[in-house]
Amino acid sequence: MKVDKNNDKKELEITVEISWEELKPYLEEAAKKISKDVKVEGFRPGNVPYDVLKNKIGEMEILQEAANAAVGKTANKVLKDEIKEDEHLIGQPQVKITKIAVGNPVQYKINISLMPEIKLGKYRELGIKQKEVEIKDGEVEKVIVDLQNMRAKEKIADREVKDGDKVLVDIDMFLDKVPVEGGQGKGTAVMVGGDYIIPGFDKELIGAKKGDVREFKLPYPKEHFQKNLAGKMVEFKVKINEIYEREVPKANDEFAKTLGAKSMEEVGKQIKENLEAEQKQKTEQKTVLEIFEAILKNSTFSHMPETIVHTEAHNMIHELKHNVEQQGAKFEDYLAHIKKSTEDLEKELMPEAEKRVKTSLMIGEIVKLEKIKIEEKELNEAVEKQLAVYKDNSEMKQKANTPEFRDYLHYNLMNQKVVNKLKEWNVIS
Repeated sequence: MKVDKNNDKKELEITVEISWEELKPYLEEAAKKISKDVKVEGFRPGNVPYDVLKNKIGEMEILQEAANAAVGKTANKVLKDEIKEDEHLIGQPQVKITKIAVGNPVQYKINISLMPEIKLGKYRELGIKQKEVEIKDGEVEKVIVDLQNMRAKEKIADREVKDGDKVLVDIDMFLDKVPVEGGQGKGTAVMVGGDYIIPGFDKELIGAKKGDVREFKLPYPKEHFQKNLAGKMVEFKVKINEIYEREVPKANDEFAKTLGAKSMEEVGKQIKENLEAEQKQKTEQKTVLEIFEAILKNSTFSHMPETIVHTEAHNMIHELKHNVEQQGAKFEDYLAHIKKSTEDLEKELMPEAEKRVKTSLMIGEIVKLEKIKIEEKELNEAVEKQLAVYKDNSEMKQKANTPEFRDYLHYNLMNQKVVNKLKEWNVIS
């Protein structure tokens, strides 16, 4: 077996050549494996002679199976033999067969990204000020009103639309009499008294009866997220399908009991605490991002491993796909709505993916410089905590006991410890 190695400081490329003579045992094994699924008259499955099988399916198919087996058997040993201690790798090796032909050596290449040289910018005493958490009474009242609306009783009303009703409508939107792409909705629920779609839309339905069609124009706000509609006059055609009268419960102590509280005062207090916790979490996340930005701004990386950045972009797409599907939508429909292919989306996400990779590498460098460690006791406690959560789920409990899951927990604990240190070093009151 012939091995050549090339290190260009960004990527390690190892070229491996396996001679035809060395391939023969793999060819025999491959033929035996393939012959189990190929019917040849006069021979039992798994016992077809090599030459007979070769004439039946072609030697190239046997060679392909043999080459895959040979690569799988030799690649790990090659990596172990060829990688030096000072060659710090990142990510998974990419293995690809590059030459394959009957009677000739098989060649394959192993490509692995090399860790960039990182020069960290200042990461202590950055003087980041964290915003104070303040919940106003109006925010609490809004949540209470939402809770009231969620528990409203509804009944079909045989009358015209009034303020406070829920109306089921079919909507068609036009720009200069041309239908707006994605501007159609069937059986859409509109709460009269709330700004649905844009301010003023719901008010146009007041006074209409079931079966009526209302046509009107409304301007879209200039800052609207749909850039194709922002600042434009949009024509609406709305058909009334059904009208529901809504009886909204009063915000009193009886209502509080339906929420599991003794009084509205207790409900308000609990809502305020929840809003404070939510805002505090968002504020802390924003502060951490500010710290990361400040450090990265003055840090340098000798190069960025492209394969790692691409992998991160793929991960981001999978996260987005999961979120879209969690909301009951299809990812293909989402892509059609934003008029992008998966490739377009990946290209768009590349800058953010690169920033994520840089942040991860930056955290790793701080761990190294500050000699931050996760003690075995900390890790064991985290594992026990997860096992307690999964006590009624045997499958997840089994996963929580694997080395891979311990590695995952170790990674999360380390990240959290670094984040806590960065806040301690850089946030001022």
